[in-house]
Amino acid sequence: MSALPLETQPDSVFGGLSKRLEDLKSSGLYREFTPCSYLAAEPGHAMHQGRRIQVWCTNDYLGMSQNPKVMEAQIASTRRHGTGNGGSRNIAGTSEAHVDLERRLASWHRASRALVFSSGYVANFETLSTLLAAVPEAVVFSDSLNHRSLIEGIRASGNPKHVFPHNDVRALEELLSRYDIERPKLIVFESVYSMDGDIAPIREICDLADRYNAMTYLDETHAIGVNGPTGAGICEEIGEHRPTFVQGVFGKAVGTTGGYVAGPDTALDYVRSHAPGFIFTTTIPRSSLDATRHSLDVIQSSEGGELRRALRENAARMRAALHAADIDFIDAESHLVPVLVPGGERVKRVSRRLLDEFGIYVQPINYPSVAKGGERFRVTVAPFRTQRQIEEFVRALRVCLDES
Repeated sequence: MSALPLETQPDSVFGGLSKRLEDLKSSGLYREFTPCSYLAAEPGHAMHQGRRIQVWCTNDYLGMSQNPKVMEAQIASTRRHGTGNGGSRNIAGTSEAHVDLERRLASWHRASRALVFSSGYVANFETLSTLLAAVPEAVVFSDSLNHRSLIEGIRASGNPKHVFPHNDVRALEELLSRYDIERPKLIVFESVYSMDGDIAPIREICDLADRYNAMTYLDETHAIGVNGPTGAGICEEIGEHRPTFVQGVFGKAVGTTGGYVAGPDTALDYVRSHAPGFIFTTTIPRSSLDATRHSLDVIQSSEGGELRRALRENAARMRAALHAADIDFIDAESHLVPVLVPGGERVKRVSRRLLDEFGIYVQPINYPSVAKGGERFRVTVAPFRTQRQIEEFVRALRVCLDES
């Protein structure tokens, strides 16, 4: 077989992408990644290009990734079981820890079954795309601010869908009322929306689901570990257990890696048996799963309750400090503190100056994650943060905003 001619080599074939990348950069929407290596001995700090910096945008809400009990669990498991499982769940990759964790998650969410995936994104995409494709007549009703993983899972299924205005129960009911009561329906929404920090009207949506014979798929990603008496999320906090499916992750407040879906046994057994992203991918290592189990031990205990209380108190302290400094932010219901810095270029300038001059890293959030003009920082204030650190962060932010 002869070699490909020069003009068909990758640089030539993909040459048009260079222009698109330049357009992305000139529009201010090119994503910059900031390498930071966390320091377990100094929670909230990391090394960046040889400098010690503070990180104020991590999703490790409770600091569990640096919890000594969790770290020791992973180290001990690695020594005993090794660094990987060697295959997919189907081929020698299902450990006893998988089985135990899935049983535990199902019980936590009062569900018949739970299924662990390699990430929260994969959990959403594979579950929705697989189940919906199996019921092509099912109509999907999706909140307008749903995460990309939910959007893509719905889109990949090809099912008919409606996008309803964010948290608008009346609009959702109007859409549901258009369909016969026997028509299969699925309402897809989140409990805590990460960009605004607001919370869905879960009870009202479940009431509509009952009234119109619909199933519900609730993404509790940003509430797992953070809300509820044992950290099971907003549903546990408000005593609402009607959602058909509940999705959660380990990579945020739990401090490890992976995601899961809890729900009906038959539906999730079908996903287990048919979802390509579950069947054909290498599984999470046993050591990480053991760390997850120990993290849940902490989260579900009184120690976890103290961490949740401290997280909420620190979020309130941050809001008070921002208010005193006349910095615009969304006074959200959750632990998240969105600080508004309109302008794609401006939010990036402020972020860069905070890092370069003050050793503070907070990632700029811009389009398409938020609408143009709604650029912001999503600030998180972990339990270990001190009042002094909060005040220093706000002072630095005020300086950078004033001079940007």
